[in-house]
Order: sequence, then C-alpha cells, then structure tokens
Amino acid sequence: MPTPVPHSTHPDASHPGDSHTNGFHPDLTLAARLLPRTVVTSLTLRPLQVLSGALSRHIPGDVEVVDLGDRVSVRLHRPRNPRGTGHALLWIHGGGYVIGTAAEDDALCRKFADRLGVPVAAVDYRLAPAHPYPVPVQDCHRGLDWLAAQDDVDPEKILIGGASAGGGLTAALALRCRDMAGRDTGSVTPVFQLLVYPMLDDRTTAGSDDPKHYRVWSPSSNRLGWASYLGGADPSIAVPARRTDLTGLPPAWIGVGTRDLFFAEDLAYAERLKDAGVPVTVDTVPGGFHAFDMFAPRAAVSESFFERQCEVLDEAMGPAV
Repeated sequence: MPTPVPHSTHPDASHPGDSHTNGFHPDLTLAARLLPRTVVTSLTLRPLQVLSGALSRHIPGDVEVVDLGDRVSVRLHRPRNPRGTGHALLWIHGGGYVIGTAAEDDALCRKFADRLGVPVAAVDYRLAPAHPYPVPVQDCHRGLDWLAAQDDVDPEKILIGGASAGGGLTAALALRCRDMAGRDTGSVTPVFQLLVYPMLDDRTTAGSDDPKHYRVWSPSSNRLGWASYLGGADPSIAVPARRTDLTGLPPAWIGVGTRDLFFAEDLAYAERLKDAGVPVTVDTVPGGFHAFDMFAPRAAVSESFFERQCEVLDEAMGPAV
C-alpha cells in the first residue's frame, strides 16, 4: 500500500466541513448559490468560443501580444520590479480544452508578474474540437520555446503553470519536455509545474457523484471536453493520468477544492508523482468548487489560494537577487 502524499488544508480554509458533509466553503456559499452546475454543453460551446474570441481582442496597455503564427500567440506581462534572476513563468489558460483565451487571465498574470517579479507569458493555443490533441500541447510548447529565447529569461529557469484544462496541458507539456529531453539536448526543461485544479483524467466521469455537488464544470461537460480534445488520439499517450511513466518530471504543486469534480483524480495523480520520485505538494480547499477563485476572486479563501501559489513559486525559484 503506497504512503499517501502529505497535503495541507488550505491556509484560509480552516472552517469545518468538506464536500460530502457540510457543503461549500463559507466564503463561497453565495457564489455557489448563483453559479450554474454546468456551463459548457453541446449547445453553448460555439457561442462561448465566439464570446471568448471577442474578449481576447482587448489588449491592455501593459500587455505585449506576440504572434507565433498559425493563430498561436502569447500575451507577455513584464514585472514592474524585475526579480533579475532569469526566471519566467509560462501560463496556460483553462476552458475544458474547448473554450477560453489567454486574455481572460490578463489580471491574474499581471498579479503573478508583479508579485513574483518575473515575466509571465500566457499562451493562446488552438482549441478543440477543431484542433484536437496533439495540437494544443504543441502550441503550448511553442510558447515555451519562445519564452526561453527572450533576452531576460534563462531557459533553465522557466516554471510552467495553468488552471483546469490549462493545468492538464501543463502536466502534458511537462511530460512532452521530459520525453524530448532524451532525444534533443537543446530542448527546454521546466523546473517546476504549478497545477491548479488540473484536468488530468478522461475517466473521471465514470461513477461521478450527483452533479448537484459541483459548480461550473460537471461530468457531462467533462465528457464533452475530453471527447473534443482526444478526437481519435490514443488516451494512453494523450491523457496525463493514463501515462504509465511519471519519472523524471519537474517538482509539482497541486491545489484543488473538495467540491471540484477533479478532486479525486488530482490527488491520485499526486500519489503517482510521489511514487515516481517526483517532489509534489498538495493543498486542498474544503468546500471549494471548480474555479472558485475565478468566480469569487475577492473571497478571502480565493486570495489566500493565490498567495499560496505565489509562495510555492517563490520557493521553487529560490531567493531573489
């Protein structure tokens, strides 16, 4: 029997209760009452994609957009007070592999850049179902290579991170980089992976709890997202949780709420990372639903969840010069 991965309850989640007893986190009950149980369906998918595309056309004055070709781009957020160590963060947005743009995380990436003192590049990858696996992870890899080539970035000091499907793509990118490192000595190898309630396992919908336990992302949405992303791909290669060999990956942090559809799969992936000798830390948020920090960003639990991510990234980078 493997030893469980030690994980901490979230610093601002000391209220009693979890997803199966007392309900949602007290800081999130109002949001949970107002939010739908599912957002992405076969009927809403296309309108949501169109809306995301429209929103991405707004470019704040402190954001640099770089076109990488093939409708792939990065949105670069430079820190106001650079750390000066050569570190950088590649951020990958969520959206179930089927919706979303890097623009939706402009405010988050600005916070990361200024809090950490490092450039943050958010990659706009192509979406499924029009562009199934491996296109999205290949696009993210292009963003990583572009970031590594910047004058103020040390290619050996890049951290990668993302939320939801972005967390799944972060895990997939880490695996891709490890696999390529054995064949290409010039490939970039990230030094850390930040997995924020990552979407890692296409099998999660089997035997899922009653959908009323969830918000925003439901078992039906998950089936649609994974079917769109996989297309005809082999799940044993395309799905991070199905990969048999997790050795040699960069250290990881996983943060997830107990009311998240991905809670069990994320803890299971952490166990497998640990068994493979990969340093991993897990933080859980009792009563936190999927993407709670996006839908209730000013809640105390959301603010401390973000601060926790900054703490682990700070620790991964080491002391600032």
